[in-house]
Amino acid sequence: MIYLKTLLNVIDNSGAQIVECIKVLRHGPRNFARVGDEITVVVKQARPVQADVIGQAANNKVKRRDICRAIVVRTKAPFRRADGSVIRFDDNACVLVNKSGDPLGTRVSSVVAKELRELEFNKIVSLAPKTF
Repeated sequence: MIYLKTLLNVIDNSGAQIVECIKVLRHGPRNFARVGDEITVVVKQARPVQADVIGQAANNKVKRRDICRAIVVRTKAPFRRADGSVIRFDDNACVLVNKSGDPLGTRVSSVVAKELRELEFNKIVSLAPKTF
């Protein structure tokens, strides 16, 4: 479960490494996010900008202190699937998206939960190397 002030790893190549949840965007009375929920985050740590061979800076999409939206793809808290199995990941992770729900990065570097396919985040699932 992702609450206010929870730190999450970013698993895409948008430029952010660690983000902090500042708002859970839900249509219900709960104040926490689960896998597949959209949250508003602030970037706490970003990848450093490295110069290319030509001398131009690499284009990171986000930098430190930027406010973005994100989709939660893994949670450390266990959750129950429809078949009765309980799934728990090692960390809390997210993928940064724009307002229309498309990912900011072009690659997803790690495993995502297969519940994202049912929630119609097909672009994130197709970029991920594996769904679990």
